[in-house]
Amino acid sequence: MVSNEDGYVNAGLLVLRIGIGCMFLYHGLPKLLGGPAVWTELGKAMGALGVTFAPVFWGFMAAFSEAFGAVALITGLLIRPFCALLAIEMAVAANMHLRKGDGLLVASHAIEAGIVFLSLIFTGAGKYRIGKF
Repeated sequence: MVSNEDGYVNAGLLVLRIGIGCMFLYHGLPKLLGGPAVWTELGKAMGALGVTFAPVFWGFMAAFSEAFGAVALITGLLIRPFCALLAIEMAVAANMHLRKGDGLLVASHAIEAGIVFLSLIFTGAGKYRIGKF
């Protein structure tokens, strides 16, 4: 039996996906289009984990995850794999801020977004999505 509550849950997931997706597209697209100079700076965040090689690669992966992850959120297509990438990216970002001494107030955005992405890995996109993934 399907209740009215199921429709509200699916509508809520749609609003969440579109809202977070639009914000991550706004932040991620300039990073992706910024090229190697921007990717190098982004990739340096991996240094907080002791990974100091290939900052251009890691930065590109972060920019790719944000930009294409945003599209995945908005469309609901391949949401679980992209949310996994985004959750990892947010863990790296939060770790970097905390190690730099920025404190929880600065790291909180990455932590909160990471929690959203982890939740979406479990729930999936909901009923309103493109495709079955």
